[in-house]
Amino acid sequence: MGYPMHADWLLPDCFRTPVGAVLTTRLGGISAAPWDSMNLSAAVGDNPEAVAVNRQLLSREIAAAPVYLKQVHGNRVVHVTARDAAPDALLHDADASLTTERLLACAVQVADCLPVLFAAPDGRAVAAAHAGWRGLAAGVVEATLNAVCEAGACEPAAVQTWLGPCIGPRQFEVGADVLHAFGVEPLSATGTPRFVRRDAGHSGKWLANLPQLARERLRAAGVTVISGGAWCTVEDAMRFFSFRRDGVTGRMVAAIWIRA
Repeated sequence: MGYPMHADWLLPDCFRTPVGAVLTTRLGGISAAPWDSMNLSAAVGDNPEAVAVNRQLLSREIAAAPVYLKQVHGNRVVHVTARDAAPDALLHDADASLTTERLLACAVQVADCLPVLFAAPDGRAVAAAHAGWRGLAAGVVEATLNAVCEAGACEPAAVQTWLGPCIGPRQFEVGADVLHAFGVEPLSATGTPRFVRRDAGHSGKWLANLPQLARERLRAAGVTVISGGAWCTVEDAMRFFSFRRDGVTGRMVAAIWIRA
């Protein structure tokens, strides 16, 4: 099998056989700047032929067929099958996908939002979620967890999860609307692990810890195995795409699948 991959890609080691997982970086593809080089999104202005080649590279390396989504910053989870990987298949409007079929990869595209991967015991079900702050506040990780538990006939404590790279806690500046979305009153936010008040020169702004917000929601839902969440897309321009840093840029993919 073609697994893996470009030496720079992230390979979560928390998942047990027969589950495979990967987070691509910006390296290893053929796209030209500013999408250089492993851009996997067809909706950011890149040459469609380059995106098609990059997607073929990913599929070949993981020896599985990725299913992409039309991500809308919500909490909808779709159960995908081999039909969804067909070249003429319509994209689902959703921010998470789940499968119980082998050699089919649940894939989410990211360039600052948090990717979260899930696996039920023995690879009975796998899922990927795209968790920006809006989707996270709307319950996308809880919805994905519930779908995995149902499809994999297991409890949340048995599910393995992994948090990929996202905009980090030193870079994610937000306003009071984001705090309110998570039920946090701005006056009581300073010094919490989730939100830290910026200095006096940034009145009305806080720094949000997206991985911590996801961890807290997963733990509250009963998940005990949570790995990853240690990389900042904004601070590592050589390795990661970042929309907030660059504006026009590519997208990485977090994918999880059940091997043959």
